[in-house]
Amino acid sequence: MDLLDEMRRLITRLTPGGLQRGIADGVTIASLDRPTSPIATFSSPSLAIVAQGVKRTVLNGVPYDYRAGQYLVVSVDLPVIGQALEAAPDRPFVVFSMSLRPSDIAPLLLETGAAGRPPAFTGMAVSEATPELLDPVVRLLRITDRPGDLRVLAPGYRREILWWLINGDQGALVRQIGLVDGNLAHISRGIRWIREHYREQFSVTDLAALCGMSPSSFHRHFRAATSMTPVQFQKQIRLQAARTLLMTRSGNVAEIGYFVGYESASQFSRDYRKVFGASPGRDAARLSAMAPDAPRLPELMDEPA
Repeated sequence: MDLLDEMRRLITRLTPGGLQRGIADGVTIASLDRPTSPIATFSSPSLAIVAQGVKRTVLNGVPYDYRAGQYLVVSVDLPVIGQALEAAPDRPFVVFSMSLRPSDIAPLLLETGAAGRPPAFTGMAVSEATPELLDPVVRLLRITDRPGDLRVLAPGYRREILWWLINGDQGALVRQIGLVDGNLAHISRGIRWIREHYREQFSVTDLAALCGMSPSSFHRHFRAATSMTPVQFQKQIRLQAARTLLMTRSGNVAEIGYFVGYESASQFSRDYRKVFGASPGRDAARLSAMAPDAPRLPELMDEPA
């Protein structure tokens, strides 16, 4: 049995009925027995390895598809639309995910050689999973139901997974997460501010100063990390917040648009339709008509993209 097949078998056995399960600190496994609808969510710095099926993550209109034997790395908080494309009862979508924390990555950087140049876009990337990367994942899964072994060995397996990531195809991207004084760390500070104050107007110059960067450098590195300008990023957050409100509470569409920070109801409707493919009113009606037992990707996979 090869590593990918064993990984699929272990996760399927550990998640009966299509469940999400946290198995160690920052480590989650999940399976889905049917495709999901596109759902807007927020990714966080993470690794996701697909053992079976196909997942699509859309960032700013650009789709990233990854399938069995491939992994996705996300380096910063990003507003994305996620969807499991291929899943069935006899061939469920199966995934392993792990958070990527600066505090875990930074110590390993002291042990590595010279780093290559980071990619032009540093937000997320897809690569093939190597046997070296899959091996510690499978060893971690093998001891999931042995709490004593898991408590002692899981931190070492997580460290080994990070090591192979740092020394793999996306090593330059993963290294950026662990650089405390790197550009990605400064951009992450700006992202956090926008997420916490998305309803407010802001000046890019002031936000750049908050992050300790010049406006031009901040704008350039922000776009490299998110594929968006700061204003476009704020718009994505506003629209995701509006969609959540439309799903969870009744209210006038224009009022919801104003609540998330829009000054024009017509502009809100235009932007909403562009991102979600329908007007806010029609999308709300569709969401409310969804079967209550339909699989919802954020509930099953809220860590990676």
